[in-house]
Amino acid sequence: MLGKSLASPLFTLDSATRFCYPTPDLANATTSAMSFDLNLCSGFPPTVVRGAWISHISMKKFSSPNVLCHSTVQVESKTLSDEDGETWEACKEALASLSFSTEERDKILRKAFGYVHSPYWSEERKKEVPKVEIINEILDYLRSLSLSDDDLYKLLKKFPEVLGCSLEHEMKMNVQILEKDWGIEGKSLRNLLLRNPKVLGYNVDCKGDCMAKCTRCWVRF
Repeated sequence: MLGKSLASPLFTLDSATRFCYPTPDLANATTSAMSFDLNLCSGFPPTVVRGAWISHISMKKFSSPNVLCHSTVQVESKTLSDEDGETWEACKEALASLSFSTEERDKILRKAFGYVHSPYWSEERKKEVPKVEIINEILDYLRSLSLSDDDLYKLLKKFPEVLGCSLEHEMKMNVQILEKDWGIEGKSLRNLLLRNPKVLGYNVDCKGDCMAKCTRCWVRF
């Protein structure tokens, strides 16, 4: 008789939870039951387990990468003046023929001109509002190297920072080096640029004596 009268606490809790009728406090009762079960399994005090559970839910709710990225874009756009904002939009429009979405075009420009961190630039890149004339000149020059719009799409996808490189002092000079010193031109040059477009932005040659500018050094070629 004594064995039958002493019900297990776990059995009592489970029975009460299973057969209770819906009430306004059902959510609280369920939460308490779940917290109680967790406490029994983990050995932690109720407040510790409950706090960890709520924190986990809060993190999942508010840590969406898309939400953070969207907020970052909004903050950056507000820092531009009306005139700079129009220039930025014109530069995005210059990339429209390459089949990038509006968001992709914005991301390309932000990476190329210092509005988001890029390991390629290290610490040297300051924020700069691009000029649509320069963007068009760079695209036209790349097309002159036998790169189609589909090729440009792939190149910018892999190396968006190219739009922030100097056309005269980096891109053109580097192409001349590839042609004169390495005999790479025509179709071979096109294939190289699609495979390793960062060569267009090389601006230092350490010749084996490291200058801590590895992302822009000919040693990577």
